[in-house]
Amino acid sequence: MKTLPSNSYAQLCDHVREIALVQSIESLLEWDERTGMPAAAGSYRADQMSHLAGRVHQLWTDPRMADWLAELAESPLAAQHESDAAVTIRELRRLYNKKVRLPQALVEAISRAAVLGQQGWVVAKRSGDYVGFRPLLERLIALKREEAAAFGFEDSAYDPLLDEYEPGASTADVACVLAALREDLVPFLNAVVAATHHAPAGQRPGSRKPAVLTPVGSNAVLDGNFPLDLQAAFGQMAAEQVGFDFGAGRLDVSAHPFCTQLGPRDHRLTTRYAERDLTDALFSTLHEVGHGLYQQGLPAEHFGLPLGEAISLGIHESQSRLWENLVGRSRAYWEWMLPQAKRTFPSALGDVSLDQFYRQINQVRPSLVRIESDEVTYNLHILVRFELEQELLSGELTATDLPEAWSSRYEQYLGVRPANHSEGVLQDIHWSAGAIGYFPTYTLGNLYAAQFFEQAAADLGPFEEMFRRGEFAPLLGWLQNNIHRHGRRYSAGELVERVTGRALSHEPLMRHFRAKFGTLYGVS
Repeated sequence: MKTLPSNSYAQLCDHVREIALVQSIESLLEWDERTGMPAAAGSYRADQMSHLAGRVHQLWTDPRMADWLAELAESPLAAQHESDAAVTIRELRRLYNKKVRLPQALVEAISRAAVLGQQGWVVAKRSGDYVGFRPLLERLIALKREEAAAFGFEDSAYDPLLDEYEPGASTADVACVLAALREDLVPFLNAVVAATHHAPAGQRPGSRKPAVLTPVGSNAVLDGNFPLDLQAAFGQMAAEQVGFDFGAGRLDVSAHPFCTQLGPRDHRLTTRYAERDLTDALFSTLHEVGHGLYQQGLPAEHFGLPLGEAISLGIHESQSRLWENLVGRSRAYWEWMLPQAKRTFPSALGDVSLDQFYRQINQVRPSLVRIESDEVTYNLHILVRFELEQELLSGELTATDLPEAWSSRYEQYLGVRPANHSEGVLQDIHWSAGAIGYFPTYTLGNLYAAQFFEQAAADLGPFEEMFRRGEFAPLLGWLQNNIHRHGRRYSAGELVERVTGRALSHEPLMRHFRAKFGTLYGVS
């Protein structure tokens, strides 16, 4: 009869820490690929990443994992639901049961296709060549269908892919959340658009065609010369002021901003710069800083184990959207920050008033590019992607027909139509990396962020005076204590109810919109 070691829990944790070590090497190679790898190294990098993905899968599916988990599931360690050991065992069982369903060859193929897809996307986005990129996308979609089938599902092939990013969520549940938000959001957006634009002669009252509306006031307040080296220094200062620790992180440049963690004390952020636009890089930086602050707030001693990992991408996105929008686009923040910006960019901002600046960065204007969109219209960008990627996965939509479907959906939901593929179907990196199921977490993040922020204000008092003085430690401390330190001790839904006393709702986000944009544009 096989005898299991008495220290099964310690051996399990050591084994999973080895998995995290290999995965951190994967992350390092990915960071290097997206920040500085020579283009000619692309093919071999795909070999490297595929090899490491296969090795990680071998470690996850090691037969000893099944033995350890089976023994521990019946042990007293697993009986205390919220204890460190019980959380670790429960989460590792969940992950193991998913991993063993995937053939190693499929895991390696997806890894290789994702590396080549991202490399191809960078070239295609620069040139607008969707036709050249399409075979890479078709390959990834086919592999993700195989992955969904291997995981298994009852209602939708999208469910197991969504579960990779938002554990426990279903496509139907997310669709209901988005529908509830959209029901209140669209009438409010229509009112704001009507208040901020003059309709051209002959346009029917009540019709909404934002692409041809003329904005009230100037859109050129922030169009100036912002030298890239000064932007980089200014962005790093902004990141440090809200609490990001550059002793355990860094900020670099990539084609699409991202954040990654290479170890318990190694957090990498990237952004991108435009010489005539300060806010593009700054808000991208604050967004990634939010991710980085979450990672830096996770218990370093549990790195690689469930208690040292984020609960879900929706919770992760709540942190990035909170710092980018609820803090970074607030008037109080710019009462503190604008004088510093003027000292750094005197020729571009010297004559800009706080009112002008605040209104400029909070214009509500249906637009083409998701990461440049305003808070109100942003979730409609996500709805487009959520619908299209389900249709791609099911086969209802082909990659050949995707650009036209994208353009039509944008015209339907936002009243705008891309002039080229770079500002249309090629604008995001996610599908090129096989990240189907990721996009809904952005809207979930907005909802979580608003609900958390509302509760934090109730607990700490209004933030306006703190932000005016450049004091962000109280908010960061609240987030660390209520969210970051728990790792995966709770599910996303459990955490929201524990912290705020109620289930996730779109109402806090709509209250934020009405309070902020209703005041700005005189609508309710």
